[in-house]
Amino acid sequence: MLSPEALTLQHWLSPAFPTGAFAYSHGLEQGIARGDVTDAAGLEVWLSEVLRFGSGWQDAVLLSLALRDGADLDALEALTVALQSSAERLQETREQGAAFARVVGQTTGRALPPRCLPIAVAEAAAPLGLPRAQVIAAYMQAFLTNLVTIAIRHVPLGQGAGHGVLARLLRGVPELAKRAAGAQSADLGNSCLGADMAAMEHETKEVRLFRT
Repeated sequence: MLSPEALTLQHWLSPAFPTGAFAYSHGLEQGIARGDVTDAAGLEVWLSEVLRFGSGWQDAVLLSLALRDGADLDALEALTVALQSSAERLQETREQGAAFARVVGQTTGRALPPRCLPIAVAEAAAPLGLPRAQVIAAYMQAFLTNLVTIAIRHVPLGQGAGHGVLARLLRGVPELAKRAAGAQSADLGNSCLGADMAAMEHETKEVRLFRT
């Protein structure tokens, strides 16, 4: 049975929580527009790479570092800002993080400052006392779920195909979260240049459905 703390985390990271995540495609809209993602197989490759080698992994390590006892959240916030690969990525993490902190504050009575999303989640989740790997896995699941939902609507993919991609990717999340939970700052890195360039190109689109 899930503990109240685990259910609280699940609530915070669910699509129902009002962070506006549905409005951010993390560069995926541009990847779809330029033909990098045209079907379920392409989506699975794109998301797997971003999660293991790109901003998904980077966020997971930042979240892990911020969850540790005595973590300097202000320094990690500054590092998170510095690591963003484009203006849109910075906008995305800042705006979602600010919304997340605001609503958690409203529901818990805690005064939480606006921070980039992984740092905001860490600051909110630390008092729950959950294992780092569990928090990271939930964060990864939320990240993947949002982008799969966007692809279902925008590629478009059928619900079955899209959620099949999500189901396959989730199999690897526990091990990846375990690795991130033990990671150090030296393990930070982002080598998904195609995804980063898509996010940069998206900034110049005159007509777009998503904010990033």
